[in-house]
Amino acid sequence: MLALLELGRRLGLRERAKHGANARSGVGIVDGVVYSLLGLLVGFTFSGAADRFDSRREKIGDEVHRIRVGWEGIDILPPESQMPVRAGFRRYIDALYASDTIERDPSDKFIEAAEIASARHSLWLQAVAACTVPSGERARLILLPALGEMFVASERERLARRIHPPIIVYLMLGLTALAAALLGGYAFASTPTRNWTYMLGVAAAVSVSTYVILDLEYPRIGLFRVDPLHQVLADLHANLK
Repeated sequence: MLALLELGRRLGLRERAKHGANARSGVGIVDGVVYSLLGLLVGFTFSGAADRFDSRREKIGDEVHRIRVGWEGIDILPPESQMPVRAGFRRYIDALYASDTIERDPSDKFIEAAEIASARHSLWLQAVAACTVPSGERARLILLPALGEMFVASERERLARRIHPPIIVYLMLGLTALAAALLGGYAFASTPTRNWTYMLGVAAAVSVSTYVILDLEYPRIGLFRVDPLHQVLADLHANLK
């Protein structure tokens, strides 16, 4: 943006030298359209990123709640059936916890780990086996739905990480910001010297806004993360021991 501000300024100076004050005739209309479009794109993408960030935090809270309900639902099973189901439940929570604490390639965070899928399948089979015996019939209507809701909550939280605007939105934002910088530099040609305060201020404001938008959009690999909320999952993981 700084380079295009300077380029626009030089173009403006050259046109002003050729045509005088008439060099900017009608340019204000084009400036207004581009600046309005840039403001619309920044506002739209920031609002969407913030909403999705909050939604992901809510899904994490719902996931932890469903885990607690599923764990408590095991109490309905007869004592002799509880131990294997609790052991499978712990393996499932261990797999969830490991997927969020072990350093992995960022792209792998959008794919369900094989350990989670295996632990989930094993837990479900154990719960079904415990509920199909006569002594576990009472838990069938409570435990199995609770586990199903827990699995769904975990899947929703994982899939929420992949929901982002089309890439064309970010391309438009970037290109519009660069076009605004070029036109802004052209407008700065009305003064004989560079106004570094405005030039740096415009470039910094748009750049920081774009960075915050992208950081909120990918809250597991940036500066602003949802990871602190996973401390709740860590506490729950410790309490299940």
